Amino acid sequence: MPKFSYRTPVPSDIEIAQAATLRPILEVAAELGLKEDDLDLYGRYKAKVHLDVLDRIKDRPQAKYIDVTAITPTPLGEGKTTTTVGLSQALGAHLGKRVFTCIRQPSQGPTFSIKGGAAGGGYSQVVPMEDFNLHLTGDIHAVTAANNLLAAAIDARLLHERNYGPRFKEVTGLDPLNIDPYTITWKRVVDINDRALRSIVIGLGAKDDGVPRETGFDIAVASEVMAILALTTSLKDLRQRLGRIVIGQNTNKEPVTAEQLGVAGAMTVLMRDAIMPTLMQTLEGTPAFVHAGPFANIAHGNSSIIADLMAVRLADYVVTESGFGADIGMEKFFNIKCRYSGLIPNAVVLVTTVRALKMHGGGPKVTPGRDLDRAYTEENLPLLEKGLANLLKHIEIVRLFGVPVVVAINRFQHDTDAEMDLVRRAAEQTGAYAAVPSDHWARGGEGAVELAEAVISAAEQPNNFQFLYPLDIPIKQKIEIIATKVYGAARVEYTPEASAQIAAYEKAGFGNLPICMAKTHLSLSHDPNLKGVPTGFTLPVREVRASVGAGFIYPLCGEMRTMPGLPSKPVFMKVDIDENGKVVGLF
Repeated sequence: MPKFSYRTPVPSDIEIAQAATLRPILEVAAELGLKEDDLDLYGRYKAKVHLDVLDRIKDRPQAKYIDVTAITPTPLGEGKTTTTVGLSQALGAHLGKRVFTCIRQPSQGPTFSIKGGAAGGGYSQVVPMEDFNLHLTGDIHAVTAANNLLAAAIDARLLHERNYGPRFKEVTGLDPLNIDPYTITWKRVVDINDRALRSIVIGLGAKDDGVPRETGFDIAVASEVMAILALTTSLKDLRQRLGRIVIGQNTNKEPVTAEQLGVAGAMTVLMRDAIMPTLMQTLEGTPAFVHAGPFANIAHGNSSIIADLMAVRLADYVVTESGFGADIGMEKFFNIKCRYSGLIPNAVVLVTTVRALKMHGGGPKVTPGRDLDRAYTEENLPLLEKGLANLLKHIEIVRLFGVPVVVAINRFQHDTDAEMDLVRRAAEQTGAYAAVPSDHWARGGEGAVELAEAVISAAEQPNNFQFLYPLDIPIKQKIEIIATKVYGAARVEYTPEASAQIAAYEKAGFGNLPICMAKTHLSLSHDPNLKGVPTGFTLPVREVRASVGAGFIYPLCGEMRTMPGLPSKPVFMKVDIDENGKVVGLF
């Protein structure tokens, strides 16, 4: 595969992806020991893998399990998916290991907003890139349909119980649920950033148009249905989890579930194909599972358990990725995903960049679409040294869980050897097993060989993995352990509404669930403007939701939104199609 140097014109990610020669997906599958009968083909280069494969391979040896996370990023991102793919390519195409990459499907929200494509970047991508970033095999659409079917069922039940009154059971044969409209937490979803839908009023019009009430939309990947898809282990488990979804309370303050509404079976039917992971490939032909897509700042931010359970029996090394920083996606990877999967990670890769560390040292604001300030494009060791504290805090967070950590210093064009060496020395002195510069964006797997060798070695080290908290302590105590030990908060402050919600969940028997904190990814705290390592702050919890089907309690911290908005100049303005039907402008 041709590579480029930083002195030559740089092709875009989509140009690199479209120039690649892809292997037929049947060939990729055959190398894994999968047969054509194990697959549902979606064209030549992607396929769904049937769940009965899990039974056939369950006695195979288990792979080394690697999670890729990052420090607190700039709004540009620090190349975590790119590192995940580059590391996999190095392990497979250059060191001869059987490797599997397991990553999430990106939402169209960020794809058309600020971020652009999320298939990796440069010469470390999952392909076909356009398919990966857009509809793929329709999983997000299935999540949207199942979520909104439940929303429609709720409003239909409110309407008919009101209109029929005492005759409801006589007419329908159903017991009234007596849902209290003011307690309904279930919202509709759409996979686009659309802030105008955050708060809406529905049911306006004639008597048969519905019961008027306030509600809103979340982005589809924040749906509990998406979280369930990522955390389920079988079709039977999926059906049970969908049935356990709590949508609100009745007038006696008792939980009302999707099972009681009679809709969980139909929701499972809509999700029947989505539960199968999608097999794709990297630019260097190594296999990749793309499955599920929960956000890490809103939801738990990890790809599916099913994909990982398959991959660890099909390879020697499985490289997965948890969203945003170690304080968010990785903490949820350990405390939520690993509890339900039973898989224990052998090592963590912590991605950092000189650019992000300079920002945490007090560098100028980094804004998408604008050129970087000279502070980021020229050597500045004092500024970099001030920002190292953020990296060192994230190393400390990983070590809370007892897992070896390798720091991947994702190298950018303007980074100097002196800056690389400063980061490496600081990381290793703080307890990282190794810290390695990596150039996989420009050189593909070849540029990540040293990183891969460090990961192989780290994965052989003693592993003292432990969860951060037990499940049988009160909800508030679990929240406060995360806030103080991971974020560095001095205390947690709850609104009266949040405290009342917690009390209601514990009374209903949901107190033994793990915690899925929703907070900004741009700071260790709840405030995106607090860079570096904030201390002494109070973490505000304004609302707490219960995702009982997914299996976690869901506190919302600060101003965290579950429906993002579009920027003033969204990246969709650059996306188009040429006269030959080729997608252009999708970064």
